[in-house]
Amino acid sequence: MLAVVRTGNDAYGMNVRRELEDVTGRAVTIGSVYATLDRLEAKALVMSSRVAGPGASSRRVFAVTADGLRALAETRAQRDRLWVGIRLQTLLRST
Repeated sequence: MLAVVRTGNDAYGMNVRRELEDVTGRAVTIGSVYATLDRLEAKALVMSSRVAGPGASSRRVFAVTADGLRALAETRAQRDRLWVGIRLQTLLRST
């Protein structure tokens, strides 16, 4: 979902894939991107619509729904709570 948010109005499959690869430095298959986006859409966390692409083709563009944005906010809040009290520098010095 973050890759969809980061990609903005151009959040079609290949752009989402590129964003994931650029940020993570890992290869991502287009099939896994669409499978994930389809699952997120089934859960109403993203929605898609067809827009005109280059030539006569159309693209399926994704956007995060209000429920998806709430889920992202909750996930971030949970992650931040998990980090409270963790001092990596202290842990690294002890290894």
